[in-house]
Amino acid sequence: MYGAFFALIVLTASCANKEVVTGCLSGHTYGFWGGLWHGIIAPVDLVISLFRDDFTVYAQNNNGAWYAFGFLIGSGGWGFLGSKGASRKHRD
Repeated sequence: MYGAFFALIVLTASCANKEVVTGCLSGHTYGFWGGLWHGIIAPVDLVISLFRDDFTVYAQNNNGAWYAFGFLIGSGGWGFLGSKGASRKHRD
């Protein structure tokens, strides 16, 4: 049963279109600081991208791992922004 479901998923995924991003790869290349900023504003970008086709959450023209690292920290992906407040016990 699971094997047939997995095969169906693989076959369906193999039919996906490949996005052409060469038009986006000109101009400024985003690094760590760009990724950090894009991670911070990611919730707003997500909402806007639902209504506009020319808006993305993740910059296509980035330098790779440093951009991804900045995006991860900016979006709170490792819990840097809220971990201390969530673990504190509040007293009245």
